[in-house]
Amino acid sequence: MVIVRLIGGLGNQLFQYAAARRIAHKNGVPLKIDITPFSEYKLHKYSLGSFNIAASFATPAEIAKAKGVWHRLLSRFQPYYLRSIVKEQYFHFDSNILKVSGNAYLDGYWQTEKYFQDIEALIRNELAIKIKPDSENIRIAEGIATSNAISLHVRRGDYVNNSKTNEVHGTCSLAYYREATEIIARKIPNPHFFIFSDDPVWVQQNLKIEYATSYVTNNDADKNYEDLRLMSLCKHHIIANSSFSWWGAWLNPSSEKIVVAPKKWFANENNVKDLFPQGWLTL
Repeated sequence: MVIVRLIGGLGNQLFQYAAARRIAHKNGVPLKIDITPFSEYKLHKYSLGSFNIAASFATPAEIAKAKGVWHRLLSRFQPYYLRSIVKEQYFHFDSNILKVSGNAYLDGYWQTEKYFQDIEALIRNELAIKIKPDSENIRIAEGIATSNAISLHVRRGDYVNNSKTNEVHGTCSLAYYREATEIIARKIPNPHFFIFSDDPVWVQQNLKIEYATSYVTNNDADKNYEDLRLMSLCKHHIIANSSFSWWGAWLNPSSEKIVVAPKKWFANENNVKDLFPQGWLTL
């Protein structure tokens, strides 16, 4: 059995699920998810219930057994990737994680497609949203389908309001978005930007775009999966330094898509060389 610890927002949870799903799938064992961290973590809540995932909740007894002293004592002299609790060692890709076997409890963020790239079709199927969209989201989806739609995501929210989060992440500059929109506009005729943000008023007041724009404001945090679905329907993408819009772009299966991403993902320098799939442009 593989148990994965979920924490963070929807984008983080999708990375954690995808990496653990690959390990469980390759080892032929069940995948279970540990959502107990959300009892104390209040910035976000468990958000995978709307997806076609192949996992069930780990019971308290299963979690206790996986994290128990006896298991840890038995495995403490083994390489970190073969221990009962497998902790992420660093942000960039660690090929040793793909060697995880047997029973394991995964604790990390695993933010690169390299952890699940060899089962991409399976992941795309399981990250399909199983809830039918409402009439307003259908209307927006139709507008996306009939235009050269580009999703543009501006992440503020806790990146601005929570001092600890702001210290880690920071926010993308207006200069980044201006340059990104011009790159897209030079390549795509009649671009139509569909703007997603947790602070749409700020975006409308501060980010001026000289092309057709639509602001998607009808989905609250409880329906964040709807924004993710709409992003994935767009033909091209400008993402924030946010795993949420990373997934909005990745879930678009088109090989022709243009994705522009911020090179500076964190406020401080970090090795993010494995974060961006091949072909994505970074500014």
